[in-house]
Amino acid sequence: MRVLVYDAHSYDQTFLNAANQGRHQLDYTTAQLDLQTAALAEGYDAVCLFVNDHATAPVMERLAAAGVRTIVQRSTGFNNLDLAAAAQHGISCMRVSFYSPYAVAEFAVALLMTVNRRVHRAFNRTREFNFRLAGLLGHDIHGRTVGVVGTGKIGAVFARIMHGFGCPLLGYDLSANPACSELGMEYVSLEELLRRSDIISLHIPLMPQTHHLINRETLALTKPGVMLINTSRGGLIDTEALIDYVQRGHVAAVGLDVYEEEEGKFFHDLSDTVMNDEVLARLITFPNVLLTSHQAFFTHEAMRTIAETTIANLDDSAAGRTNANTLRP
Repeated sequence: MRVLVYDAHSYDQTFLNAANQGRHQLDYTTAQLDLQTAALAEGYDAVCLFVNDHATAPVMERLAAAGVRTIVQRSTGFNNLDLAAAAQHGISCMRVSFYSPYAVAEFAVALLMTVNRRVHRAFNRTREFNFRLAGLLGHDIHGRTVGVVGTGKIGAVFARIMHGFGCPLLGYDLSANPACSELGMEYVSLEELLRRSDIISLHIPLMPQTHHLINRETLALTKPGVMLINTSRGGLIDTEALIDYVQRGHVAAVGLDVYEEEEGKFFHDLSDTVMNDEVLARLITFPNVLLTSHQAFFTHEAMRTIAETTIANLDDSAAGRTNANTLRP
């Protein structure tokens, strides 16, 4: 198949080429997919997308007119795809339904430990030979109640790690994960989880019903001094509401690998520009907020699995087959 890979970086090319081994013609562009850049797909059988590419209904129509019949999403999340429009135009969509859950879960723990023990602040201080401890006081994680919102593969790995820290576990999901129940996790309502948790970590997909799950009303339910971690999707949190609760001192520590308005910012070097996002600029001024650039998935193991699954999806599409990664409206 002739495939155009949108929003491609050097590391995408490295892993995709290694997995492809010449089976498909892969061409790369740094452009993100939108209504204008859809024209680049003219004559291609398939396009390969990432999280900030927009395959909306009008874009699907243009892709179909350009000859595209397959979309392979090189991520687990697919909220950027209009699946109903894809089906209407005869475009099959496939994703990477599974890659190393350890990558994201371990990074969530890294964010938690860093922001709790102020490692990021200590690093910056010691580079200037400032070895004072004032302002670096943290908490023992052992014994603190951890609320896991979403207990699928990633949430379960995160829970297992926190169980190893000696933390009581609360879980919220549509159904209980036996692996989490074996750890002693108590499944409760979201409201009860928010009220009882000292640490809250989000591991759910972004859907209309989960958009701004963390908002002014739900933050009001949380304990003073709560710590919040999000390695899932930025849209799960109402950022302005979060900033308000950080300013009040109610939320003690925040670790974010995602941001709801990250498109056009994350994965780019903007160090020579003036930041025109006032919410983001305010967010990163807080010493108890740690923001990273959507890198939780970024390990050798995860990137290899993403690339291999993406190529396998293209193989199946070329052969007219569906698989467990095929998305339907």
